[in-house]
Amino acid sequence: MTKAVEVITSVQRRRRWSRAEKERIVAAALEPGASASEVARAAGIHVSQLFRWRQQLCERVQIPAGFNPVAIEFATGGRMRITGPVDARTVSALMKALAKGKRRP
Repeated sequence: MTKAVEVITSVQRRRRWSRAEKERIVAAALEPGASASEVARAAGIHVSQLFRWRQQLCERVQIPAGFNPVAIEFATGGRMRITGPVDARTVSALMKALAKGKRRP
């Protein structure tokens, strides 16, 4: 069995990876049939580093939900105005009730 030997002849600083390099390596690991350990080994990094980069690069940004006032007029003549945060179940129940109401003349 042949073993690879790496000879270090100088003191090297920690390698800095650009975002583009990280994205390229992470993308290679996400290819169908790709092995994370093989991709990491080919890039000269530890597989845990690859997983950390994947987590950082694939992280979704949470956008806080905003509120837009709503006014609804039903065919039955009923109206609903929502001007602030309301529980979705409450709105749903009110919409059903207003939609089933008797039509105004």
